[in-house]
Amino acid sequence: MTVPAVARARAAALRSLIEQHNHSYYVLDRPTVSDAEYDSLFRELQQLEQAHPALLSADSPTQRVGAAPLAAFAEIRHATPMLSLNNAFDDGEVAAFDQRVREALGVETVEYAAEPKFDGLAISLVYVDGVLVSGATRGDGNTGEDVTANLRTVRAIPLRLHGSGAPARLEVRGEVLMFKADFARMNARQSELAEKTFANPRNAAAGSLRQLDPRVTATRPLKFFAYGTDAAAGGVFTRHSQTLDALAEWGFPVTQERRVVKGCNGLLEYYREIGVRRAGLPFDIDGVVYKVDSLAAQNTLGFVSRAPRFALAHKFPAEEAVTVVEGIDVQVGRTGALTPVARLAAVTVGGVSVTNATLHNEDEVRRKDVRVGDSVVVRRAGDVIPEVVRVLAEKRPRSTAAFVMPQRCPVCGSAIRKAEDEAIARCTAGLYCPAQRKQALLHFASRRALDIEGLGDRLVEQLVDRDLVRTPADIYALKAETLAALDRMAEKSAANLAAAIKKSKQTTLARFIYALGIRNVGESTAQDLARYFGGIDSVQSADAETLQQVPDVGPVVAQSIAGFFAEPHNRTVIDALLAAGVRFEQREALKVSTDGPVYGKTFVLTGALPTLTRDEATQRIRDCGGKVAGSVSKKTDYVVAGADPGSKQAKAIELGVTVLDEAALIELLKQAGGA
Repeated sequence: MTVPAVARARAAALRSLIEQHNHSYYVLDRPTVSDAEYDSLFRELQQLEQAHPALLSADSPTQRVGAAPLAAFAEIRHATPMLSLNNAFDDGEVAAFDQRVREALGVETVEYAAEPKFDGLAISLVYVDGVLVSGATRGDGNTGEDVTANLRTVRAIPLRLHGSGAPARLEVRGEVLMFKADFARMNARQSELAEKTFANPRNAAAGSLRQLDPRVTATRPLKFFAYGTDAAAGGVFTRHSQTLDALAEWGFPVTQERRVVKGCNGLLEYYREIGVRRAGLPFDIDGVVYKVDSLAAQNTLGFVSRAPRFALAHKFPAEEAVTVVEGIDVQVGRTGALTPVARLAAVTVGGVSVTNATLHNEDEVRRKDVRVGDSVVVRRAGDVIPEVVRVLAEKRPRSTAAFVMPQRCPVCGSAIRKAEDEAIARCTAGLYCPAQRKQALLHFASRRALDIEGLGDRLVEQLVDRDLVRTPADIYALKAETLAALDRMAEKSAANLAAAIKKSKQTTLARFIYALGIRNVGESTAQDLARYFGGIDSVQSADAETLQQVPDVGPVVAQSIAGFFAEPHNRTVIDALLAAGVRFEQREALKVSTDGPVYGKTFVLTGALPTLTRDEATQRIRDCGGKVAGSVSKKTDYVVAGADPGSKQAKAIELGVTVLDEAALIELLKQAGGA
C-alpha cells in the first residue's frame, strides 16, 4: 500500500525530532523537552508506523527495543583487529614509552591525545551510509559477539549519524559502561525485588549487554563513550584528536576529560590530574590512555605483537585488602602451564568479591613464602586479576608448612618439567592431558597444522564437553552422523567436515610435527626437524644432544622436544594417529653442507618474484640450511627483492645488507647444492 506523502513527511520529522531529544538527554545531558512531551512524540511515531508498516526503518527510534530473544549470539569478524594496549604502572615506564616513540619518529617532542581509560566493555559499531548496521563485542580481538540488537537499546548510541562528512563505511570503537549513580539505583531496585545484584558497574554493564533478550538490556541504564575509529576509517583526518571531535559532531558521546598534551611531562601531569579527580567522576576508570596524536606518526610506529606501539595504558595503583589463605591448589592451563592458586577467605577488593588469587609459579610462591593459614595482602593487578602481594609474617600460625609443587600433573598424572631458564613448570602430556585437550585439538586442526577446515572453537568445545574426542586421534573416528547431531551442524556442514577430516590424513612430516604442539616448536623448527631426520621415528628416538645438531635447535628447544617424546602418553597418541591413517612422506634425511653459502644465513623476502612464490623461495632457502625472517635488521644477511619491494629494500640499503634479485638467489642456492 502506498504511504501518503504527508504521513511519510511527518514520520521523518518525528524520527529526527526524537533523535535530537535523545541526543540532548543521553549525550549532552541537557534535556530539551519534558518526559510527557517526549512520550507524546514517541507514541505518535509508533502509531504512524503501525498504520503504515512501510515507514519502518532500522534507524527509527521505535526500533531500539523489541527484537525477539536470541538462542545464542552470532559472531562478527572485525575488519581491523581490536587490539589490547600495553600497560604502564609507574612514571619510569611512561618515560620509556615516550623515549621509544621519540627515537622511532626522530623528533624531540611528541604530542599525545590523553583520555580516561573507561572500566567497561569495549565494542565496535559499524555504520554504512550513516546508518548503524552492526555492533560487536571485542571478543578475542579478531572475532566478537554480534550484540547489535542490544546496542540499539543504548540511547546514547546514534542509530543514524548526525551532520555530514562521515565516510560511507565507518567503524566506531568505544566502551559501554554504567555510571556509578545509575548502578547504585539499579542495584537498590534489584534488591527490593529480591533479584540478583551486581558486584560493580563493569560487571553490570557487561552482563546487561550480553543478555540474549534485548528487552532485558533495554531496562538497564547503559551508557556509551566513543574513543576512536578503526584504522580503515582514519583517512579523513590527520590527528586522533580531530577524529574524536568529528565523532562528537556525528552524534557520539566523547569524554570531556580528553586532552592533547606534549611530551612525558604532559602525560604525567594529565595522569595525576585525572587521578585526583577519579573519585568524583560519574563513571569508573582504571587508568588513562595515551595515544600519539598524529595519525601519520601512528602509522609509522605500527604494531608489535597484539598491541600498538603508539599507545599506552597507564594504570592506577590497584586496591588492596587483607584475607586468609585457606588452601593452595595447582591448576593446569591450556598450554600445560602449572599455576599455584591461593584459595582465600572471601574478601572484597575493588568492589569485587575475591575468593582465589594467582601465585603465578613455584618460584614466586617460594619467594613470598605463601602458606596455608597465612594472612596475606591481596590486590587486583591492573584492577582485574587478583594476586597475593605479600604475607603478613607476624600473623603466621605456628603450624604452617612450606608449599611443595607436585612432581606429577594433578590432572593426568604425567611428568612435569621446568626448563632451566623458565619459572613455569609444565605438564609434558600435551596430546593427552584433559586440561590441555581443547587447545591441543584446536592447534592440531589449525590451517598450518593438519588444516581441518571447519573444526573451530565451538565444535571443539562440544566434542570435548560431550566426551566424543579426547585426543587428536579420536578426530579420525568421527562419523558424519555424529557430527550432524552437534548443535548448529546441518547434514551438509557435517559432511563437509567429515570430508575435511579425511583429507587431512594426507599431510607432510613438517606439518605433522608442528601439529603435535610441542612447546617451542613452531613451523620453522618443525620443517628443520623434518628435513634433518626425514621420518617421525627418527625424531622420536633422538636425544637432546642429537637434536641440537639441527640448525637453530638449541638446548632449551632440544629439551622440549626430547621431553615431549619421552612421555609415553604422547607416543601412544602418535601411534593412534598413524593407525587411524594419517600419512606423510618419509625419506632419508636431507644432508646440508654447513660450509655452503646459504647455511646459517638469514634472508628476508620482499615484493613479488618473477617465477617463485614466497612459499617456494622460503622452502628452497630452508632446504639449504638458511633462515627466512619477516623484517630487516643488522642480523639480516640477504634481502631478496622482487617487484614493488617497499620499505624492506630501502631498509636493507640503509643498513648495508646485500640485496639479491631472484636470479641471484637461484644461483646462490645452486652453489649451496639446492635444486
